[in-house]
Amino acid sequence: MESRPTLTPYIVVSDAKAAIELYKQAFGATERSVMFVPGTEKVMNAQLDLGDSLLMLNDEFPEHGVVAPAPGAMLPITLHLQVEDVDTKFAQAVAAGLEVVMPLEDQFWGDRYGQLVDRFGYRWSMASTIADPLVEPAI
Repeated sequence: MESRPTLTPYIVVSDAKAAIELYKQAFGATERSVMFVPGTEKVMNAQLDLGDSLLMLNDEFPEHGVVAPAPGAMLPITLHLQVEDVDTKFAQAVAAGLEVVMPLEDQFWGDRYGQLVDRFGYRWSMASTIADPLVEPAI
């Protein structure tokens, strides 16, 4: 049996099949598994590998209180990707249709960092470490 990370984001989207394709194009995700509700095209559970991490997602099931974010909602979470070449990966995500909400910039903490939002309402941050962060002495 394959092991899983200790913490795995599990998101609800309005169109899981489209989200899977978007995350493949935008982030290079690969499908680990996709399970449909028997006799339907509705995704009950999808598992995507992103680097050494796992993202799980499913379609909405409003009858069980499982709904995707409302269009334009500002969610209180950000899904973060730490990558080797953030400029290339960020451009790939933009080309796949994600909207830039914070352009890539070199940050004081040592990362080149930016944020995007996908059409399902999820905010993604991406970064590459470019320098040792400045560490202030404790007071």
